[in-house]
Amino acid sequence: MSTKKHLYLIAHNIRSLYNVGSMFRTSDAFSVERIYLCGYTGFPPRKEISKTALGAEKEIPWETCPDALELIKELKKQGVKIATLELTSKAKSLDKIKPSFPLALVVGNEIDGVDPKIIKQADFEIMIPMQGTKESLNVAVATGISLYQLNNLR
Repeated sequence: MSTKKHLYLIAHNIRSLYNVGSMFRTSDAFSVERIYLCGYTGFPPRKEISKTALGAEKEIPWETCPDALELIKELKKQGVKIATLELTSKAKSLDKIKPSFPLALVVGNEIDGVDPKIIKQADFEIMIPMQGTKESLNVAVATGISLYQLNNLR
């Protein structure tokens, strides 16, 4: 893998096809080089994805990966750092991280978050500092905020 500051997205067990489409559109905006659609995450062509992706699903390279853990192991062998977006005791605030690249951001299920087995394989965990009463955001919104910040740090 080259020293270019590559940024990838791993979407694991995302239920909503509309969220998947939004992630494609956001990934296009922030120069994500590849999206990995893992577990039961839906993939194009689907009208629900196309509705929110607005064609980005045809622009961003993507692939399906049934086993996210195997994908992560392979990416790590290639020198890719793995960051999970999850509220954990070890998570660092998105506005305080200094990541190294190449980097893959893992986002998880809308209800259950990132699988604990995946979190254990990650190089670090990040979280979005929240100021309101809720502890989380919609997964597509959280992905967009995170990709924006990561894109600015590379």
